[in-house]
Amino acid sequence: MTRLATAPPSTPPLASAMVLAAGRGMRMRPLTDVTPKPLLIVQGKPLMQWPMEGLAAGGFQRFVVNTAWLGEQIDEHCRAWSQSRPGCDVVMSREGTDFGYALETAGGIARALPLLADVFWVLAGDVYVPDFEFSQASVDRFEASGLLAHIWLVPNPSHNPLGDFGLSADGLAVSRADEAYTFSTIGLYRRELFELPWCEVLPGNPQGTAEPLAPLLRRAMEAGQVSAEIYSGTWVDVGTPERLEELNSQS
Repeated sequence: MTRLATAPPSTPPLASAMVLAAGRGMRMRPLTDVTPKPLLIVQGKPLMQWPMEGLAAGGFQRFVVNTAWLGEQIDEHCRAWSQSRPGCDVVMSREGTDFGYALETAGGIARALPLLADVFWVLAGDVYVPDFEFSQASVDRFEASGLLAHIWLVPNPSHNPLGDFGLSADGLAVSRADEAYTFSTIGLYRRELFELPWCEVLPGNPQGTAEPLAPLLRRAMEAGQVSAEIYSGTWVDVGTPERLEELNSQS
């Protein structure tokens, strides 16, 4: 059975981004019965290819992609995509193969942690955000802040009217607020957030613990360790066949 391990010194550099692609996509059925949601076509490209190209354009060329449902299809796509992009490298974290189920977001990140750099991007492979700028300047600012995470929030869509997190006047994300925004899924993280004492899942997650990200983020927010900003560009959570159809009907 495949197991992730800490990369020895002779292997390629650690990844600076993780693309989440392990979900089942139940609300997208029957489309996702035969095609994993990150590979559904949006505006002429597989959905997950949009953020991968955005990361590569920003100079981030080594990714970890986690898989579970229909993971072999994502493997094949990532292999072909990286071969067509000289300098890009995609490492797979095969949760479905190793455990038979997806590990949720924090569990999946902990599983891939030995392959990730000290600071890294995380984003969902099923969110359409074609104009987001993945920049080294953002990474540099975050590293200088000393905080554990920096996340991007978006105005609340109709399907999430109450939002997820608030934003303080000094730029910190807050767990509870009168005015809340929706978490875009895009964030920068320091590996310490996924280690003790913040996260009880062991690095590499050898036990296959399924752990959501939101409770971990809320704990860090309560300690003043998460900054945030509002992203006002195009952002769509492609969560239903209707949203997919609407996106593809746009010229």
